[in-house]
Amino acid sequence: MSSPDSPLVRVTHARGVTTITLDSPHNRNALSHRLMSELLAALAEADADDRVRAIVLDHTGPVFCSGADLAETAAAAKSGQMPAALLGTVLGAVARSSRPVVAVVRGPARAGGLGLIAAADLAVCAAEATFAFTEVRLGVVPALISATVLPRLAPRAAAELYLTGDVFGGARAAEVGLVTATAPAGELDAIVERWCHSLVRGAPASLAMTKELLRRRPEPELDAELAYLSEVSLRFFGSAEGREGVAAFREKRDAAWVPASDETGAGVAGTP
Repeated sequence: MSSPDSPLVRVTHARGVTTITLDSPHNRNALSHRLMSELLAALAEADADDRVRAIVLDHTGPVFCSGADLAETAAAAKSGQMPAALLGTVLGAVARSSRPVVAVVRGPARAGGLGLIAAADLAVCAAEATFAFTEVRLGVVPALISATVLPRLAPRAAAELYLTGDVFGGARAAEVGLVTATAPAGELDAIVERWCHSLVRGAPASLAMTKELLRRRPEPELDAELAYLSEVSLRFFGSAEGREGVAAFREKRDAAWVPASDETGAGVAGTP
């Protein structure tokens, strides 16, 4: 069993590929301030290493990433130092890395975890993986992750998935553009190996410039959008609805705004 001081992000390097592994399975690789800080450090180190030609973002445990660390968020609500404040920096670092980034999604991802997946250049998920934009059910908004997610998603799918918060599977994730491909869990490593074999054959400067061409917005516009969306995200996390939604999720109950079953004639599931 890992100690409290064990790294939450682990890094290995082989044959031009750096693998950055989220290693906080005890809380489903939630985006705590510490995990994001370690992830930023690992990305910066990989970007500065001339040996690195591609980056793989992987995870331990059954969950890729559960989104914001809600325990940390609840504790930070009074101070205003929300862990989500660092998420924009993380998404920008993944999107702007001069190396191609490949996300390997072996299990469920929620909320901010979907922002990480969308920020990567290529992403493959297990067919049995599940996804959901759960923010509206927590009284918050999928604002910050929209900087990376919305350019990937078909508009009608984005409206459905953002507004309902419903869970969807690997096949739908590939269909709407959240991931590049989906496959049985046992085939993921072979797909990643094939992609990396191709990526390391590309010239480093050419790959970096090609990534620039693939971005939908120039860098100053991305920075401005991330700053605005971060403000929206933090405002809702600190709102009365946000505090109630996080509390309801942690207490495994419906939030106060969910109609009671006797008002609708049928029970309404309010928790993500």
